[in-house]
Amino acid sequence: MNPTVNSTVKPTAEELAALDNELSKRYIELDPKGYFIIYIDPEAGLICTKHYTNVINDKGLACDPETGKPLPTRGKVERLPDFTLTGRTAKELCIKLFEEMTPSPVSSADHAAYLGRELMRAEFALVTGGEYVQD
Repeated sequence: MNPTVNSTVKPTAEELAALDNELSKRYIELDPKGYFIIYIDPEAGLICTKHYTNVINDKGLACDPETGKPLPTRGKVERLPDFTLTGRTAKELCIKLFEEMTPSPVSSADHAAYLGRELMRAEFALVTGGEYVQD
């Protein structure tokens, strides 16, 4: 099924959720500078990010730079983050990531756009008291 949203009629929440779910299944090019784990700390009122370095192998898989082994896409990975950042809003974290850190730990526009979307989702969950699960 390829859900579409008719641009002349206001889409329903279900149609938008179906479109979002379908778009989440697309192939994405991995950022050679690493990846982020995003979560919220509701008690502290913070959005948290942990950055992990990786290398991309010839099959396009993210691998542990120390072992060269592909990183699992599900389950827990026992690695220490390269760095951790926290902020109260998505904008605050984006400013830290893209304006204050030199060089930026993000090397591709699609990864930057993804982070912006995810940080906004995390902020929304934090503000509304909802659950946040990274896409």
